[in-house]
Amino acid sequence: MIAKELITDHITPLKTSDKGIDALAWMEEYKVNHLPIVNSGNFLGLISELDVYNLNDPEEALGNHKLSLPRVFVFQHQYIYDIIKLIGDHKLTLVPVVDAKEKYLGSITLNSLVENIAKIFSIESPGSIIVLEMSQNDYMLSEISGIVESNDAKVLNVFITSYPDSTKLEVAVKVSTMNIDSILQTFNRYNYTVKASYSERQEMFEDLGDRFDSFMNYLNIGD
Repeated sequence: MIAKELITDHITPLKTSDKGIDALAWMEEYKVNHLPIVNSGNFLGLISELDVYNLNDPEEALGNHKLSLPRVFVFQHQYIYDIIKLIGDHKLTLVPVVDAKEKYLGSITLNSLVENIAKIFSIESPGSIIVLEMSQNDYMLSEISGIVESNDAKVLNVFITSYPDSTKLEVAVKVSTMNIDSILQTFNRYNYTVKASYSERQEMFEDLGDRFDSFMNYLNIGD
C-alpha cells in the first residue's frame, strides 16, 4: 500500500490564521495530537498539542509562532513501511501526504494506518500461524511457500523478525487452514525449527494481540 491509498478523508488542515484554541478543538475532535498547517494548498508544517500549550496566547494566530517539529511528510508514492518509520521516529499521530511539488493532498491518521495494517497482515482471515526459527542464510520464501502449498494450503502472510547482534530470524507464516498437522510434519522433514504454532482461533488472536502490542510499543504511542 502506498500513502495516497491510506489518506483519511475527514481531516481538515489548519491555516496560519487559525488560533491555538481552534487547533486544540480540532485535535480533540479528530483524536490526534498533531495537525497539518496548509495555506493555498502548500504544506507548511505540523503543529503538535504541546506547541499549542506552549503558546503565550492561545487566541493568537498559529502563523505567529515557530513549530517544534521539522517539516515532516511523505510523498504520495511512498510505501506503508516509510509511514510507519516516520511515525516511530517522530512519535506522530498523523502523517501529511504531499505530491511531487509538495502540495498537500491529505493526512494519514494512526488509527487508519492500524486498520490498514490489519488488512495487510490478514488478521481477520481464518487460518493458522506457524512460527519458524532459522538463520538468515537459510531463509527461502519460495521453499516455505512450496511446503505450505504441497499440503493444500496457501500462505496468507509472512512476518519476519530479526534480532540485534544475531543472524537468527523468526518467521511467522500465516496459512489458510486450521488443520496444520501435515504442514508441521513437512517442515520437520525439511529440518525447519518450528518454534510455535497456533491452530486454535483464540490462541492465534492472543498471539497476534501480543505482536500488535509490541508494534504499538515500537511506535511509542501514548508516551
